[in-house]
Amino acid sequence: MKAVRKQRLMMLLLVTCGVGIAVGLALIALQQNINLYFSPAQMEAGETPVGKRIRAGGLVVVGSVKRDPESLLVRFDITDGEGVVPVQYDGILPDLFREGQGIVALGQLDSSGVFLATEILAKHSPDYMPPEVQDALDKADPDMSKNSEDAAP
Repeated sequence: MKAVRKQRLMMLLLVTCGVGIAVGLALIALQQNINLYFSPAQMEAGETPVGKRIRAGGLVVVGSVKRDPESLLVRFDITDGEGVVPVQYDGILPDLFREGQGIVALGQLDSSGVFLATEILAKHSPDYMPPEVQDALDKADPDMSKNSEDAAP
């Protein structure tokens, strides 16, 4: 009887260790792939981690888009009605990218407060706004999100 109990205890310990290792690996993988969303007001207030991959969104400030004629480098500002953050992106912008339109950018905030984007996602229809951007705009100025739809050509 003692040998059977020992065998069951060892089996239980092995299963428990296996489940613990699997859960630990899953949590590590999830933690590395999470991209938290921050609004321009939060970035301006210093609430965002510097150098970590995050998502930022807002409306492209009209008149702020500046393109480098010798490369694909583009600089522009985004706003949520409360804060304005400069964005720098080196790549091809989506066809739907325009001033006054809503965007979501993936990248990281540098120590000088510039958001270095690695990917830009543009709003694809006047009826759609990414939920995080819409919530931030509604909190800042409920009328601003309605005006952004009118700004589209």
